[in-house]
Amino acid sequence: MIQSTESAERIRELLDRNLQEVFGEGDDARRRAAIDALWAEDAVLYVPPGAIVGREAIDKFAGDLRATHPHYVYTPHGPPQVVYNAGRLAWGSGPQGEPPKYTGWDVLIVRDGKIAALYVFLDETSDEFRRANPRPAV
Repeated sequence: MIQSTESAERIRELLDRNLQEVFGEGDDARRRAAIDALWAEDAVLYVPPGAIVGREAIDKFAGDLRATHPHYVYTPHGPPQVVYNAGRLAWGSGPQGEPPKYTGWDVLIVRDGKIAALYVFLDETSDEFRRANPRPAV
């Protein structure tokens, strides 16, 4: 059996910090510093509607997303789960103290202690999912 060189503790830390310090951060400089600390230079973010490659593009996407919901907070739903060099975390997002307006899962792949890839799955019941995945007119 091949053993992962990534620690479960580090993967959990990356899941938690990415949620709060990247997608939950409204300050551009702090968000960029977090991306540089947490993400590999050649990282890929997979979100509806496609793939975003590299720290600069990830920073722009996260900043643009944050600007659409500046008062929303991200709340983990349960503890992160880790398998080998990957982890997943369920979360919700919405105004502080209110039920989440949308929910989803982050699934990340870690390489050399940094996020190499992050797959963001939006729950199909959320408005965000419907906006990102419009159904064709019939």
